[in-house]
Amino acid sequence: MIRIKTEDQIRLMAESGKVVGAILHDLADVIRPGVTTMDIDRFVTERIRAEGMVPTFKGYGGFPANVCVSVDEELVHGIPSEDRVLAEGSIVSVDIGATHKGWVSDAARTYFVGDVDEEKRRLVAVCRESFFVCLAHCRVGSRLTDIGHAVQGCVEAAGFSVVLDYVGHGVGSKMHESPQVKNYGEAGKGPKLMRGMALAIEPMINAGTADVHTLDDGWTVVTDDGKPAAHYENTVIITDGDPLVITLDERDR
Repeated sequence: MIRIKTEDQIRLMAESGKVVGAILHDLADVIRPGVTTMDIDRFVTERIRAEGMVPTFKGYGGFPANVCVSVDEELVHGIPSEDRVLAEGSIVSVDIGATHKGWVSDAARTYFVGDVDEEKRRLVAVCRESFFVCLAHCRVGSRLTDIGHAVQGCVEAAGFSVVLDYVGHGVGSKMHESPQVKNYGEAGKGPKLMRGMALAIEPMINAGTADVHTLDDGWTVVTDDGKPAAHYENTVIITDGDPLVITLDERDR
């Protein structure tokens, strides 16, 4: 069942989302060669807790950290470590969630570490672009699969692949709620979007094959061919008009 949020619930999610968006914006000045993935975890965690909120990911399904930090060929769910030092030319995806008075917002960005080659730059740009392409379909009366169809069209037209094994989701009092929000598929299928739906829409794309697998740590998902991956996510509220992207900082619009 897809849960429709009340105005009060949306307000609480938006308060959380504003914090998440600001942190993701400010991370661009933190991420550089020599920073460890655990440094990123600490920065994000301190910022979330300073606002009186709780990092959503810690312990979720047994996840051992507060933040997912995934480097280069790592798609999602990378575990921060003091031993993982970011190197010049890498890209790094950071996925964070914050819980505020029981309500969750969830978002991710992929960042450049110093000077990055053109293929990686284009991959990250297309991943972000695909989100904004699908955002045009996040309106009352659109069908759920219109979102994924738009993402897939944008990504594949650029010569990249859409990951099939991981998808977006509803979000609210839990991080994962119904429905699944796929980044692929035929348009015009599934439930109609309704005012008050809250969706974590998150294109996850690869430079090469769409195939991925999980490492022995039980969490980190990597591309099968070792080519880089990118991730871009926001929490989106369906309204009577334009969709409300609650995790997008004003400085990034």
